[in-house]
Amino acid sequence: MSDLVATRPDQPQRKARSALLEPLEAPRAPAPSDLPPDRYINREKSWLDFNSRVLALAEDVATPLLERAKFLAIFASNLDEFYMVRVAGLMRRDATRLAVRSADGLTAREQLDLISRTTAELTARHSRCFTDEVAPSLAHAGITIKLWHQLGPSQREGLRNYFHEQIFPVLTPLAVDPAHPFPYISGLSLNLAVAVRAPGGASERFARVKVPQNVPRLIRVGPDEPAGERPGGEMLRPAQDDSAACFVPLEEVIAAHLGQLFPGMEVVDSHLFRVTRNADLEVEEDEAEDLLQALERELARRRFGPAVRLEVDADIDEDLLSLLMRELEVTDREVHRVRGPLDMSVLWALYDLDRPELKDAPRVPVTHPRLLNDEGEPSDFFSVLREADVLVHHPYDSFTTSVQRFIEQAAADPHVLAIKQTLYRTSGDSPIVDALVAAAEAGKQVVVLVEIKARFDESANIRWARELERAGCHVVYGLIGLKTHCKICLVVRQERGGLRRYCHVGTGNYNPKTARLYEDLGLLTAAPDVGADLTDLFNVLTGYSRQTEYRSLLVAPQHMRDGIIERIEAEAEAAREGRECGIRIKVNSLVDEKIIDALYRASMAGVPVHCLVRGICSLRPGVPGLSETVHVRSILGRFLEHSRVLEFASAGEHWIGSADMMHRNLDRRIEALVRVPHAERQATVRGMLDRAFSDGVSAWVLAADGRWERHTTGPDDARLADYQQDLMGQAHERGHR
Repeated sequence: MSDLVATRPDQPQRKARSALLEPLEAPRAPAPSDLPPDRYINREKSWLDFNSRVLALAEDVATPLLERAKFLAIFASNLDEFYMVRVAGLMRRDATRLAVRSADGLTAREQLDLISRTTAELTARHSRCFTDEVAPSLAHAGITIKLWHQLGPSQREGLRNYFHEQIFPVLTPLAVDPAHPFPYISGLSLNLAVAVRAPGGASERFARVKVPQNVPRLIRVGPDEPAGERPGGEMLRPAQDDSAACFVPLEEVIAAHLGQLFPGMEVVDSHLFRVTRNADLEVEEDEAEDLLQALERELARRRFGPAVRLEVDADIDEDLLSLLMRELEVTDREVHRVRGPLDMSVLWALYDLDRPELKDAPRVPVTHPRLLNDEGEPSDFFSVLREADVLVHHPYDSFTTSVQRFIEQAAADPHVLAIKQTLYRTSGDSPIVDALVAAAEAGKQVVVLVEIKARFDESANIRWARELERAGCHVVYGLIGLKTHCKICLVVRQERGGLRRYCHVGTGNYNPKTARLYEDLGLLTAAPDVGADLTDLFNVLTGYSRQTEYRSLLVAPQHMRDGIIERIEAEAEAAREGRECGIRIKVNSLVDEKIIDALYRASMAGVPVHCLVRGICSLRPGVPGLSETVHVRSILGRFLEHSRVLEFASAGEHWIGSADMMHRNLDRRIEALVRVPHAERQATVRGMLDRAFSDGVSAWVLAADGRWERHTTGPDDARLADYQQDLMGQAHERGHR
């Protein structure tokens, strides 16, 4: 009895411990193999290659101008997260002298050196793209970002008034001297390093001024007007339209007024800098009596993590840089000299301008035709699913009129008895959460598994968890040591013949906002096998069930990897017997060594293997005697390719789900893949893959040496088709039909 924990009804439930799970292993090198030792591409280098492909979209003059600015912002945000998590982990491993090499044989220090060299090249390209290409093109289109010395007199006057009214009161200059220790620099904040001295004095002193984060980073100003024609205070009034828009960075305005922050002192110099810190959370779940409180404490400590990167102006004074490096405890390897603006994620502000001619053409998702009646009105979900499954493909098929409406109808239906759902990430004003709250308030049994450790969404998910609890939902947090990443929803309904279960299994989050930008698949079904599987899986997640076998699902960490490898080996056996065979995989990342080795052996048996990998790929295609039948490509574009799909030709199977082929997904997360039933739905998946792997669409192709080559034109120099544009056209035609 001493091992049992009693909780009051108003207390959040702790994560359940599963007897099925072994203790998590430390990172380890793959087991010895008869395959060549150099068969893997370094995963960190492969990720940087992915971000390079994002940057290539910004560099492409065929990309609409504000879309180019958007891709510059995405590149910057991607790199921030890479340093906060991946580089931070390698630095911690290097500092503790943990003698674990990567799959390709590199030590942590060797990988950090590789990252430093590659990132220096990428950040130089990034700055050059903005400074030399995108910024001049924006200016030609009437959108300018000006420095202080480029402003006219009336513009400066307007900004002086704005500084005194809106900026000066929130600034806090912090001196550094024997009486004032070096201040804490929060992660990802912009700061000015200022050198000052007394009039006539020789010695310089250092001060730090933080650029406030609650003031717009880009300040919009009107055109310069002749003196007396327009009061300076009106210079910041937004223009009537966005055909001409001029902005000044906040840090420029502060730098121009530093003298007012240090009256009686001479401002010698100032330079912008930015620190990235380790943001990976470490919560001892076994010891935490209340996981929510433990995670909140860890979130508060996140901002105090050690520095992993220092970004500075390329022309920063060496004495100032030395002081920063010493106080922040960083080495030359962690210093990034940037020519151009620091933190280009600010370019998202430009993307919000009303300039449709500088963006991709607007797109309206269509309602899946199976979800409409003959008059074009929404059909009853339960009637539709009793007849046949529906496979939706977002963002081409509307998330709002499919998955979201499914949950909302279930919440409002008086015959629905229970709704069980996982939430990994959702939107800030989530209609999904609203529907679950309404269902609980209507007396339905509502169980929500909220993954409060979803990286960088921890605080938001804690808020959702508490809101759901207040509404009467049963909120749980899954299993100790694992993240619950599967995207599943189960609805139990009382019908004339008894209880019937309706299900959704998807590849993407229950997030209406990202569903407009992320490409994902979702299966809506009333198949009894799938309903029974989801019932069993929810019992694992919420209770002490030891279920390990499923009918239509592959579930991690119990047996997903083994199930995938078993099917790969079956394709290899079919090849040896001369039967039809083939493997096609679409994932975000392909890293797991055991699955990669199984694919190598399948290729050696003659199986055609085609992989569509958006991000990291550690597999080497086209290596003689090893992977001659393996082809790897990557498609990046308007939408983020996010769905995970597996096709095994000899078995005639198609699987979709939440799992990438990575250690974390297969060993440290609850994931689910569902087999797509029925020939019609399989044909939809097969048609999508046929188009993605067609030689007629533009894509990046991976070579055996790890280089990615972009293919945009065919043999006749004609531009290759845009895969996503093709799917938009097909959805549009389907909607009209």
